[in-house]
Amino acid sequence: MKKRYITGYAGLRALAVIGVILYHLDPDHFGGGYLGVPVFLVLTGYLVTNQIMAAYRNQGYFDIKSFYQRRFKRLYPPLIAMLWLTSAYIVLFQRNLLNKLYQIVASNLLGVYNWWQIFNGQSYFERFANNESPFTHLWTIAIDWQFYLLWPLVMALLVKFAKKRRNIFWVLVGLSVLSALEMALLFRPGQDTSRIYYGTDTRFFSLGLGSAMAVLWPFEELDNRFTQKDGVILNWTGLATLFGMLLLMFSPLMNAQTAFPYYGGMFIFSFFVTVFAAVIAAPVGIWNRLMTNPVFNWLGSRSYEIYLYQFPVMIFFESRVSDLADHVTLYRVIEIVLILLISEITYRLFEKKRYTSEGIRYNLTKLFQWPVKLSKNWLKTAAFFLVFLIGSSGIIFSPLAKADNKDGALIKTINDNSKQQAEMNKKALESIKSSRKAAKKSSSKKSKQTSKAKTKTKSKTTKSKSGGKKVNQEFEKYGISQADLQAAQKLQVTAIGDSVMASSSDILHQLLPHAVIDATVSRQADVAPQLLQSYAQKGELQDNVLIGLGTNGPFTDDEVKQIMQIVGPKRQLFWINVVVPTRSWQNQVNQQLQTLTKKYKNLTVIDWYGYAHSQSSWFYDDKTHPNNVGQNYYSTYIVKEMVRASGSN
Repeated sequence: MKKRYITGYAGLRALAVIGVILYHLDPDHFGGGYLGVPVFLVLTGYLVTNQIMAAYRNQGYFDIKSFYQRRFKRLYPPLIAMLWLTSAYIVLFQRNLLNKLYQIVASNLLGVYNWWQIFNGQSYFERFANNESPFTHLWTIAIDWQFYLLWPLVMALLVKFAKKRRNIFWVLVGLSVLSALEMALLFRPGQDTSRIYYGTDTRFFSLGLGSAMAVLWPFEELDNRFTQKDGVILNWTGLATLFGMLLLMFSPLMNAQTAFPYYGGMFIFSFFVTVFAAVIAAPVGIWNRLMTNPVFNWLGSRSYEIYLYQFPVMIFFESRVSDLADHVTLYRVIEIVLILLISEITYRLFEKKRYTSEGIRYNLTKLFQWPVKLSKNWLKTAAFFLVFLIGSSGIIFSPLAKADNKDGALIKTINDNSKQQAEMNKKALESIKSSRKAAKKSSSKKSKQTSKAKTKTKSKTTKSKSGGKKVNQEFEKYGISQADLQAAQKLQVTAIGDSVMASSSDILHQLLPHAVIDATVSRQADVAPQLLQSYAQKGELQDNVLIGLGTNGPFTDDEVKQIMQIVGPKRQLFWINVVVPTRSWQNQVNQQLQTLTKKYKNLTVIDWYGYAHSQSSWFYDDKTHPNNVGQNYYSTYIVKEMVRASGSN
């Protein structure tokens, strides 16, 4: 009986792991695929709590020591193998990731990596600017370990003091609701979501709902509980909840950088999973049979390994290719094959086969015996030992490693620019207001007086092109004329961008002193309408609007329509297309922008891709962010195109 339910849940785990992989391979079309994680958490809560409650019913106590030992033997060997294999790869091929490696490994072994991520790591959704950590996804393994450690103690208290099953159920439901409310209350639009995305307390509701179901719906008590009529009801309930799960899992509505997932979306999804898991557990109905098949059983049994290795494979593979956007399907297939192949090998080596301390000592003794007797077992032991030595050297010496100088320079530039952004925008707005006030005042005077009034509002270096002082001469070597540089001094611009623009915002401010630049890391186009509306309401949306979005993901025509409605027909909108060859959406974004210029007459695409994609020396190793040289070309090219398109020159 017990085996039947576990095989059905292998199918549910298979759906979860498929969703997670598809999300990371193509977040464009599978925006909610990350919701595979709540599936794992719900099942963990249900199966562990069911085991605990069954022990109390059958024998009056729960053997915590035995439980810890089983969890350790089941989960630690594959985790340790992944940590050391990945560390060895980093030592051999990607040493820029050595920084903080010892902290990452230690926090994973101690089961607190999610909290380490909150205080030391990066957002789950940032994949640029030295943020491509192959360990980021392990936050959920840490939550599992914390649950395994604390939950037997929590349940012991509930059994002792709440006593009745009904009371325990409502306590768990209440704790789950509180966790979901905490997530909603802590969410702040536009701010980093790491605290609530990684937090054990804010993600508990998935575990809690699964645990509550185990109290109400223990699978060993379900056999004689249902009629055939109940089976029909359960079939339709399963269909409805599975449809709801898939709809949310693969819907843009659940994009984790928007508000809905945190304002109840994840809780609703976890509720659907809980109900569907209950339907699978029932001995009547079709869903246990449908979720039990060779493919799902294989994926479900390897789901732990697949989850462990998905990030290392994708990140290491993508770091080795430079034209993913031109061969999306081929490279995605290669990545999936590599993930499944490595998962199968490590499943056979570290999970299916159980190692004992005596066996490990025996193999190590044979390894160093002389003369060497080559055998399959000797070669396997030698490979394990070599990986262990290389990985350990990286972990031990990582405190001496510094962050990659190239990417570190980019991060420092973005951080410095972000600190200066508010002050520079304030000066730009004051200058714009002063210029407008002077223009209104001078409009009623004679032309000579008008000329003098305008001259007073100009910068000391922005005198007339005939005989006046030259401005920003140092940028002429990057392909912009002095006439364009002087014309740019008068352009009034509102700019919205992501980290690519943020890395060059200081130069853009220098070239466009009347520009308000709002650029930040990991921004996507879906937030642009809200930002532009805010500037419009404050009267700070200028005649020229510049957008640099699309690096972190594609956008919809509807989002562009909202942007164009806010910009209006009298303003000119400039949109910088993208150079992001390691992401599948590069060509889609650029083609979409070009198509939209035919629909909107006041939309001009600044073809940064056409100008720069073949200039590898202009970019950092991520092939997306301009380096110190590229930032100058990026800024001057944008300014030159804006000046000419706006007719300012």
